[in-house]
Amino acid sequence: MLADYHTHTPLCHHAQGEPEAYIDQAIASGLAEYGISDHAPQSPEPFDDWRMLEADLPEYFAWIERARSHAGPNLPIRAGLECDWLPDCQSWINHLSAAYDWDYLIGSIHYLGDKWDFDNPKWLGRWAETDVDEIWTVYWKEYTAMAQSGLFDFLGHPDLIKKFAYTPKGDLRRFYDPVIEAIAESKVAIELNTAGFHKPCAEQYPSAEFLKLAAEAQIPITLSSDAHAPGEVARDFDKGLQLIKEAGFTKLSRFEKRTRSEIPIKQSL
Repeated sequence: MLADYHTHTPLCHHAQGEPEAYIDQAIASGLAEYGISDHAPQSPEPFDDWRMLEADLPEYFAWIERARSHAGPNLPIRAGLECDWLPDCQSWINHLSAAYDWDYLIGSIHYLGDKWDFDNPKWLGRWAETDVDEIWTVYWKEYTAMAQSGLFDFLGHPDLIKKFAYTPKGDLRRFYDPVIEAIAESKVAIELNTAGFHKPCAEQYPSAEFLKLAAEAQIPITLSSDAHAPGEVARDFDKGLQLIKEAGFTKLSRFEKRTRSEIPIKQSL
């Protein structure tokens, strides 16, 4: 039985559904654990229009408790946050970490340069004017720094930078190899995020090549849906799990109280 730790709530303003509906879908999908990890508040506020405000955190905690109440003994509910890696964010992440008894924190990169949320469809036109090789270089440099920070329990959608199918020419290992080394040395986990199947890039995050390199480096991994609606919980987990196994992984990560454990894949089926 699998776990899905990367899921959202309507508090981020671009997800929908009540906690009970998410839990019903998680149980129907046969999940062993379900994690809630909405977009964390970011200072200074308002930072953008697709995340919680800090004042929303009590409502977020209540949303988690509603989910736990509905799940009862049938499904463990884990509490998390998806936190943005930004310049000088360490003190803010530490502040958020102390706000609740979290099971995990996800580190993700959605912003580069002059506060460009590069995966936001409203800025899609900017990609046509961007030096793709240069922006990939910046992205992976920041991803390496995020991995080395030690602030997070796993790292979200590693190659989100490819969302709109803008990819540099040539061997992409020039981007992958340094970050794989940094992730392995930091002993932080990554996720295979199935949301990418439904984006312009039309494949999971990260690529099959990145997955193979991560497996060879013995980097821990978990499987995530990035659900923004109940029907997306555990979506495409069959495809995602097959890719994880084909890459050479034999275990999946679980998280509780900021502690990671490893479950053999054969025990998760």
